[in-house]
Amino acid sequence: MKALAASILTVGLMAASACSSGGTGTDSAPSPASAETSAEQTRPEYVAEVESTIDQLMRDNAIPGAVIQVSSPERGDWTGTFGTSTIDTDDPIDAGDHFRIGSNTKTMTVTAVLQLVQEGRLSLDDPISKYIDGVPNGDTITIAQLAEMRSGLYSYTFDPEFNAVLDREPDKAWTQEELLQIAFSHPVEFPPGEQFEYSNTNTVLLGLVVEELTGMPIADAFEERIFTPLGLENTSFPAIDDASIPDPHPQGYMFGTNVSTIDTYELPEQEQAAAVAGTLKPDDVTGDNPSWAWTAGAAISTVDDMTTYVKALVGGGLLDEQMQQTRLDSVQPVGEGSAGYGLGMAGFGPLLGHDGQLPGFMTFMGHDPESDLTIVVATNLSTVPSGEGSALTIVKGILPIFYGSEYRQPGDPARAPGAGESTSTPTPGG
Repeated sequence: MKALAASILTVGLMAASACSSGGTGTDSAPSPASAETSAEQTRPEYVAEVESTIDQLMRDNAIPGAVIQVSSPERGDWTGTFGTSTIDTDDPIDAGDHFRIGSNTKTMTVTAVLQLVQEGRLSLDDPISKYIDGVPNGDTITIAQLAEMRSGLYSYTFDPEFNAVLDREPDKAWTQEELLQIAFSHPVEFPPGEQFEYSNTNTVLLGLVVEELTGMPIADAFEERIFTPLGLENTSFPAIDDASIPDPHPQGYMFGTNVSTIDTYELPEQEQAAAVAGTLKPDDVTGDNPSWAWTAGAAISTVDDMTTYVKALVGGGLLDEQMQQTRLDSVQPVGEGSAGYGLGMAGFGPLLGHDGQLPGFMTFMGHDPESDLTIVVATNLSTVPSGEGSALTIVKGILPIFYGSEYRQPGDPARAPGAGESTSTPTPGG
């Protein structure tokens, strides 16, 4: 498995990056959705269809547990919990659980960069060599190209020996210098700005720039610039030697190893069937140290905080109006479908936000600036046996409930004739 920090997969309306895997490991189906709307609220009309869709997706894809939060001014707010926190036990997942949020962290890193641009402390056109020595093509790679994944720098997360070390030493605390040394030992992939290629190396460099210009550890910069202003009391960024997750939290699961899935997350066909049947058990990787992801993917949060955060990320509140518009305008198509990427922000059809994938966990956060619909999904595995990110499997399944037949997937009997096909093909990411 490529140890990457996110997973924006091509799913007809999405595309871009990847990292990790998991499954139920039980013979029984996931438990029914347990969360209900509060007593003061009317249960939104869409809930029954969302619940039945998610229950089926979890059965078909060996997903042990999930929390889903929907916020919609037009159709109502709802939070649902599904399945278990610990496989082979009756341990319901909780709406307040903490999850590793993977590459959603990238949006925080780039937000801090854009705030520093507003403050006149750097420019998006600055070369990275102005702040960090020894970067290949550093004199011509700009801050903007790093944030938009157009630098051409090799992502250290594809290095075979790096993945082997992750398997041998899952508790290793990686330094940023070690990560960059691995990245820079490989040739650049293409000249700066020539194309899009998702690379964790880019966001690690940006994290170092934020630390240099703010004069504080990145965790403190996130706290001061993002977490405290938005009231994100359950969001944190751990030190590199801290592999813990705040309570409450589910266990996180994955199939295979970092090395065995370095080229694809898809299990062999026979193993896929065994995983869905529950006879092939996933590994518990909850305690694996996420320091290798650093500012590309090590943050921790809850669905409540992610909902608050993605609304501000897309709708405004972290940047001034001009910089916010610059960020929104930067999201441009990448690859096939209607997926896009820009300054630390991804486009998923009508939704803007990001997703994140680490060993044992996957999360998705998206906000529609037109309708104000927000969807957040958190699961306690990374990829389903077929190789797709688990949270994206759920997002794909429920989007038609909110947006109609245009987003139905191949094989869905209710799918409208002529609707676009989905490929689920991963592209380089992290």
